[in-house]
Formats: sequence, C-alpha cells, structure tokens
Amino acid sequence: NELTPKEKYIIIHRFGLYNNDPQTLEEIGQTLELTRERIRQVEAKALVKLRRIIDKHKITLDDML
Repeated sequence: NELTPKEKYIIIHRFGLYNNDPQTLEEIGQTLELTRERIRQVEAKALVKLRRIIDKHKITLDDML
C-alpha cells in the first residue's frame, strides 16, 4: 500500500512539499517524459492510496498539523 517512487515524486512536486515549488501536470510530465493526462492518473491513484493509509492508521488532521 505504499506509494511508488513515481507516485511520491508526483505528489511531492504537485503540491510543493519539502520546499519544492508546486508544479503543473505539464511540468511534471516533461520531467518524467509522460503526458499530463498520465500524470493526472498517477496522481489520482496516489491520492486514493494516501487516503487508505490515513484510514488504516486512523490518522486525523490534528495528527498531521
């Protein structure tokens, strides 16, 4: 249920985590040599995985902030 390296990269760069600037689907796609539609699909799958991880471990918003 962990994120793949590609999924992690996309989430980190899409949302500007770890001091990265947020990037567009197009920008990430250029870096990974994938279409922006494929980046969107991988991002959506990764977000579903993250929701499952949060639910499984009973993580609350207070735990994350």
